[in-house]
Amino acid sequence: MQSLVQKYDLKACLLAALLGVLLPLSMAPFHWWALGLLSTAGFAAMVCGPQSTPGFRVRLLRSLSFGLGVYGVGASWIFVSIHDYGDASIALSLLLITPFIFFLALLLATPFVLLGRTLTPPSNLLSTHHGLALVMLIIFPSIWTIGEWFRGWVFSGFPWLYLGYGHTDTWLSGWAPIVGVLGVSWITAFCGALLAFLFMLKLPIKANNVRPKTGVGVAIAALLPATLFWLGGAYLQTVSWTQPSGNPLSIGLVQPALPLSLKWDPYKLPAIFEQYRADTESLLHNDLVIWPESAIPRFQHEVMGYLDSVAAAANETQTALITGIPTAETNDRQNSEPGNYYSKYYNSVIGLGMASGVYHKQHLVPFGEYVPFEKWLRGTIAFFDLPMSAFNSGPAEQPLITAKGAIIATAICYEIAYAELVRKSATHANLILTLSNDTWFGKSIGPKQHFQIARMRAIENEKPLIRATNDGISALIDYDGRVTAVSPSFQRTTLEGTLEPRTGLTPFGRAGSYPILLLSFIVIVIALYRTRRPENK
Repeated sequence: MQSLVQKYDLKACLLAALLGVLLPLSMAPFHWWALGLLSTAGFAAMVCGPQSTPGFRVRLLRSLSFGLGVYGVGASWIFVSIHDYGDASIALSLLLITPFIFFLALLLATPFVLLGRTLTPPSNLLSTHHGLALVMLIIFPSIWTIGEWFRGWVFSGFPWLYLGYGHTDTWLSGWAPIVGVLGVSWITAFCGALLAFLFMLKLPIKANNVRPKTGVGVAIAALLPATLFWLGGAYLQTVSWTQPSGNPLSIGLVQPALPLSLKWDPYKLPAIFEQYRADTESLLHNDLVIWPESAIPRFQHEVMGYLDSVAAAANETQTALITGIPTAETNDRQNSEPGNYYSKYYNSVIGLGMASGVYHKQHLVPFGEYVPFEKWLRGTIAFFDLPMSAFNSGPAEQPLITAKGAIIATAICYEIAYAELVRKSATHANLILTLSNDTWFGKSIGPKQHFQIARMRAIENEKPLIRATNDGISALIDYDGRVTAVSPSFQRTTLEGTLEPRTGLTPFGRAGSYPILLLSFIVIVIALYRTRRPENK
């Protein structure tokens, strides 16, 4: 059998890569959610049970190939940032993105390789389908979920392309306010593995030359929780965990659609000022007016005169204005060197007019907002010298921005992908705000994925969400993830609508992802313990 695996290992790896390609197609902008089930079904069949001829090399190659398919397609938008806006050639862009894709694929493969022994049914259960069902329907989803959690924090984290995001618009989203996106991923992995198990019922499973008994009973038992997951999710979509608080707020969003080449040109600053002033004047009848991330491409202290005039106009109409803008923290001028009055720089959101408060971004994007190994990389190519790429991380505990009775949990751009970060800030908030500048990703699939992730944060916390961007996708999202207003991408425009702030906490808002992670860890610990126990003869 081992020689057979070696002979067809290349074909198996190519199949695994193809299965990986299917997974991002289940998410935005494609929304073919069934392909996520098919992807995990095929992957589960390749790494679980006796048919896969378990072994370190086999699981490593198959898992790695699967990960290359997932990230080669799902994270392809990073190429746009490097090539189109980092001024790197196609060859250099590919050279830079390939190790990154390989690294992400390796992270995906890691738990399946390290915990591979748990994916083989105990020998005393191999003669039945019970052992295979245990591995595929309980252990596999748990390892999958632990893997997503692991990729969400290791090396600052890349919480992207989680399996659960493919179900933002299916019945399974009803579980998100209870178990979060990781819990939805567990359920989806279970359903995908169930498809693989039903297929494998037709395959002979041999242990000690004993042919297995029928697995029909096991299949029926497994179909019951799958049915409950889907029908239960449909019912949970009708349950409200949070309640309205206060009157609905009228909201206006400014989407300037400023090209990056113009935005960072110092000679264009007066024109930018005038554009924001003109677009904002038509929105000042609203309670809130929102500008996108780094709307004004200068530090706050450099443009205080302009900001003061905008704030005065907002005060006249009792309007709260919130904008993204870089800020700087001052040194003690008596002890600092001449001219060096600022020690830290932040990607921030500030409140003006009837809004108050400041938020500094905590999770910075490598190379976009800070440059790892800056001493060696800075200046080598334009990509490592992007504007505003020397920020500091904001503190973990920050006061929330308030505006017209709304208490606002803020996430800047990439931060919206961190479910726990948003959950913690949304605990005492009744509105979620995310500002972004997805211009860096052009017309790739990245902005659509980013938008879907933002919708999931609204569903998890059952709090309405405002998304303001430079050139799309700007939108108002209700507490159930439903989009109530959205702007066309790549156009200078304004968007208006209303959202009703909500108070209270969902089960996920109270406990986060910890329950599903604890369950998954317990399953894996028990499975590891069984692999170390001598089998009963």
